[in-house]
Amino acid sequence: MAFKTELTSSDLSEIRQSALGAADPLGIAADLADAAEAGRLADKDDAGYALALAAEIAESRTKLDAALRYVERAVEAYGERDDSQAGAARALRARILFRLGRADEAMAALEPLRPLLTRYPDAAAFVTAALGAGQEHRLAEKWLTEAVQEGLAASGSTTEPSSAEDAGVLFFLLQQRHRLRHALGLQHDTHDNLAERLETRLANAGAGVSQQVDLLFFREAEFGKLAEQFPALSPVFGENWDEHRAILERELVRLTNAGRTGLTVLPGTVVGLTGFAGADGDVADAKVRSGYAQQLAGREGQIPWPPERNGACWCGSGNKYKKCCLPRSR
Repeated sequence: MAFKTELTSSDLSEIRQSALGAADPLGIAADLADAAEAGRLADKDDAGYALALAAEIAESRTKLDAALRYVERAVEAYGERDDSQAGAARALRARILFRLGRADEAMAALEPLRPLLTRYPDAAAFVTAALGAGQEHRLAEKWLTEAVQEGLAASGSTTEPSSAEDAGVLFFLLQQRHRLRHALGLQHDTHDNLAERLETRLANAGAGVSQQVDLLFFREAEFGKLAEQFPALSPVFGENWDEHRAILERELVRLTNAGRTGLTVLPGTVVGLTGFAGADGDVADAKVRSGYAQQLAGREGQIPWPPERNGACWCGSGNKYKKCCLPRSR
């Protein structure tokens, strides 16, 4: 399926949500790579993102040689950038190298990414996933522990963070480390205890947390997967996609009336939610969903709200907002 027009950043985010459920995901990956190479991107800085997305799609279909070609082009496109997006692409390259049996190259690619652990909320997840592909779980635990210690020391505070927001990136480090140590069967230590206390405070923070959970959004195809795999979540996300969008629209209006500005919707995926929960987590747990929302809030791809009345609706239906989700709030 060749893309006929220039792809925007929003288009790429939507493709990320839907590509794996498409009839020909590998064709989409090839077209993404072609669009990046041919300059058919509205923002030329999105070339690395498009190529990394192509690599993820190819990797998901175990086309590892193609995935490696795409991701190496992505890393080249990012050049000297050292932000979270570029770091994720480099970690993806390491993960693919591990899966190809090229462990030495994978480790050489990952080592320079360690400083990102204390800088970006999603770095703990993408570095741990890469090391996990090489069965380097113990090493991942060691890196996360050292990053937590560095983060605590850098805070200069003699008291522990009072909330997930107060902890910042440290919160994500602690949670990733805690889940990994649980999976490894390791005994709780002081950092595990801190992770649990912060998670409990997040779950009990009241309106602030419930707002983030309520702003998790699943596009139509993704919502179908969610409803099929986790029907028990229907009271949270709605019985169907129409109800799901209505719940979100009403909450967005409520937040606006309460004085909130700069609102965004957080597009999620079933794979992302279950991946955040981990093997020992439960997506029915409000704390897991809150943590996933926090993770998404620190990434690109959020959907600004509200759109113009005559503009495209935020839900991606293709209809005008005034004829789509705007009336759902009434």
